[in-house]
Amino acid sequence: MQTNGQDTENGKGMPDINADENMSGATNLNDALADESELDKKQHELNEMKDKYLRLVAEFDNFKKRTAKERIELMQTASRELMVSLLDVLDDTDRATKQIESAADINAVKDGVALVFNKLKSTLQAKGLKPMESLHTEFNPDLHEAITEIPAPTDDLKGKVIDDMQKGYYLNDKLIRFAKVIVGK
Repeated sequence: MQTNGQDTENGKGMPDINADENMSGATNLNDALADESELDKKQHELNEMKDKYLRLVAEFDNFKKRTAKERIELMQTASRELMVSLLDVLDDTDRATKQIESAADINAVKDGVALVFNKLKSTLQAKGLKPMESLHTEFNPDLHEAITEIPAPTDDLKGKVIDDMQKGYYLNDKLIRFAKVIVGK
């Protein structure tokens, strides 16, 4: 039994702080502790989320820096493989130049230059370079750059490429240089 907020059942005469929740100005201590515990819990969760966010931002920043560095290194060394393969052609050109100076037979010189040129073409083709075939094809502004137009020698060559001034090239089936052409009109 309770009288004026005191516990008379245990006979100690001690006030029961949880005895009357409806008394003016009285608060339940357990509720206050629960609210404070809940607030501490939410603050702890917030701090954890802030820490995760900061770590994620730092990790993303490091990722961006690392990929930018890798991209720069890749661009600097992208042509390395091609250059190494062209060194053989360069060596052959040096040897051909020495032979030209001392050669008496012009046909041997022609054959040597043709061999070096064919080696260069085959090396570039092995790396994915392919010349564009545009002679006697329809003029296509997506592939060709018209230098001039001349009267077509025959009616079937009107609107077609009559001559290549500079060949166009593909690298792995992607256009890397337009063909400079003369078009028949």
